[in-house]
Amino acid sequence: MSVESVSAEAFARESLAVLADLTESAREEVAGAAGLIADCVRSNGVIQAFGTGHSQAMVLEVAGRAGGLVPTNRLSIADLVLYGGDDPSVLDDPLLEREPGVAERLYHLAAPSPQDLFVIISNSGVNNVIVEMALAAKERGHRVVAITSLTHTRAVPAGHPSGKKLADLADVVLDNRAPRGDALLELPGGGAVGALSTLTGVMLVQMAVAEASKLLLAAGERPPVYVSANVPGGFEGNLELEKRYAGRIRRTAS
Repeated sequence: MSVESVSAEAFARESLAVLADLTESAREEVAGAAGLIADCVRSNGVIQAFGTGHSQAMVLEVAGRAGGLVPTNRLSIADLVLYGGDDPSVLDDPLLEREPGVAERLYHLAAPSPQDLFVIISNSGVNNVIVEMALAAKERGHRVVAITSLTHTRAVPAGHPSGKKLADLADVVLDNRAPRGDALLELPGGGAVGALSTLTGVMLVQMAVAEASKLLLAAGERPPVYVSANVPGGFEGNLELEKRYAGRIRRTAS
């Protein structure tokens, strides 16, 4: 591995190659996820999105963004403080996502309806809170879409006592095609730079939302989507749409 192989051009070339392959090879999985999303919207459900660490970037792609669906809710470990009354100091623990019982508390704080769909995002798919959330959702009859790296998750042991990984519990798995460890460009002497999972995860999310919107339009239904709050009338129009889901979706400053 040479220094010349680590550059902006190398990352652009390799990541774009993965994205080009992804848009073709993931069509069946995206269609499956889109069908679940459309079914959720039709049944007056809410899409509950959850991830920890950098996977929260994809959660923000799902929940509460311009051009995205209104019936979406962002679940976060910070909800323990925002809605659960815990002292903010609990968030100082960098290993909180490995603590048993956290996901169960987050699930109950969100109080999902039976028809709600869960979209759970984790590159490794093995963190305790991620698997626990998927188990909590499945045990209560929710459908689950996972966004994860199958390469990574197959290369590491399960972290949850059940022996399950996120991909084992999902109804649809969207493989983000990231390598083990996420980074694309190997460094001389070990390690790698240039994380991929955000680029591919965003692509998968937006493809699935667009395809779900297509399904809704084909059924004669207008997808409930956000308009940018920074265009005239956008903020007011969004508030009207959010009234349909009052008490079921949470929007906080971020």
